[in-house]
Amino acid sequence: MRPSAGFRWPAALARICVAPQGLRPREKRALLAPPVAVPAVPAAGRKERPAPPPLDETELEEQFVKGHGPGGQATNKTSNCVVLKHVPSGIVVKCHQTRSVDQNRKLARKILQEKVDIFYNGENSLVYKEKQEAERKKQERKKRAKETLEKKKLLKELWESSKNVH
Repeated sequence: MRPSAGFRWPAALARICVAPQGLRPREKRALLAPPVAVPAVPAAGRKERPAPPPLDETELEEQFVKGHGPGGQATNKTSNCVVLKHVPSGIVVKCHQTRSVDQNRKLARKILQEKVDIFYNGENSLVYKEKQEAERKKQERKKRAKETLEKKKLLKELWESSKNVH
């Protein structure tokens, strides 16, 4: 079945689609579809790190409580704040970052997973090592900025002294 003469591609596809007019819709979709084997390209600036060990759902206690803070009725009258407790370690995480219970549950599990990893593995945990690396990079940036500032001051002093000589 061919589209009628008045058929128009949606604006977003019209810019992308440069398919010949005589093609059937299935052929056009095949042209627009991405190739089967698309290599994964990591996001710029982000390192792929191995995930912390998974949590056992039988060791978790989950509660839904009313939230607090800005957001009015959406937060103050709905029980979308997730309180997650890891029973063996006693670690409790409270997550109320979004209005969605499902998203808060996922975020709470991720946060709890990282905290449990730090609790059991200490300095050998992935999160701890990542934080240490970030702190080291921050210190290096501060050091470079300080050195650059000192060089600028020295250059300014040399410039001022050369002006006074002439």
